[in-house]
Amino acid sequence: MLQDVLTAVIAAGCTGLVYLSAAARVVKQYERGVVLRLGRFVGGARPPGFTMIVPFVDRLYKVNMQIVTLPIPAQEGITRDNVTVRVDAVVYFKVVDAANAIIQVEDYRFAVSQMAQTSLRSIIGKSDLDDLLSNREKLNQGLELMIDSPAIGWGVQIDRVEIKDVSLPESMKRSMARQAEADRDRRARIINADAEYQASKKLAEAAQQMADTPAALQLRLLQTVTAVAAEKNSTLVLPFPVELLRFLEKAQVQPQVPSAPETPRPLGLTTPPETAAVDASAPAGSTTEAEGSTTEAEGSTTEAGAEGAAGGARLDGEPEPAALDGVPEAPLDPASIAPVRAAADAASAGPPDQ
Repeated sequence: MLQDVLTAVIAAGCTGLVYLSAAARVVKQYERGVVLRLGRFVGGARPPGFTMIVPFVDRLYKVNMQIVTLPIPAQEGITRDNVTVRVDAVVYFKVVDAANAIIQVEDYRFAVSQMAQTSLRSIIGKSDLDDLLSNREKLNQGLELMIDSPAIGWGVQIDRVEIKDVSLPESMKRSMARQAEADRDRRARIINADAEYQASKKLAEAAQQMADTPAALQLRLLQTVTAVAAEKNSTLVLPFPVELLRFLEKAQVQPQVPSAPETPRPLGLTTPPETAAVDASAPAGSTTEAEGSTTEAEGSTTEAGAEGAAGGARLDGEPEPAALDGVPEAPLDPASIAPVRAAADAASAGPPDQ
């Protein structure tokens, strides 16, 4: 009898252990439990920790309450300005109501993924290319609102949505690169022109100041020389003042016109050939005193010329006198000497008888 009782107790204990192991459940800290008893939701979400269910009657569903990172596959679409692009994004969401996440939707992860893809394609069609590239914050907010509106009824809350990448066709990339280059070139030219304008104003002010104070120009010249000499160059370049050129131009003397050279005369003659010819044409018997005196002067001149020629020959090795003013002596013309000799013979014959 005792043996039967012990066998029954052991059997009951084993049955209790099997039941306990089948009914015991453990819910983790980041999870919530949803119990369906005979297919019906009972109680509320089970908190984390140890919990018990009715074996073979209750079914416990555990829902993860952590933030889930769900990548959205790249979606190809046409923007409002007719540009074909491929855009991919990522969604961050979490379950805030475990019961609705199990009861209201079959698979809340799949539902959020499909809703995100549909919303992303809608955003692409409503936006311009410039908005997709430069105004992503606004697009992210709009995409978040579009996904969050139906997800609230599923017990899911969308934390944020980020557009990861926008893929453009190669032709569009080249066009945008040319546009960006042209825009940068325009800005560079504007900046350069503005710098030239400001520099010209400062240079004009400096020139006015140097004009009022001439010593400033000399000081600036010395500074330039110092700056060039500091480079240890073998060649020193000095600026030449323009004012000095103007001063030299004003001080330039006008050139004088050279005078015509004098006509050389024969050596030993004091009377031009024209005068001698006129005297020779006069009659030999003229008794006028003026003519006699002229004839005597001519005779003395002729004798002096002859003595000078003879004396030049008698000098021992003395050089002949050089020509005056660098003009060579002209040779004697016999035709011009003949009238002079005739006048000298007439003078030596004496005056005619009265």
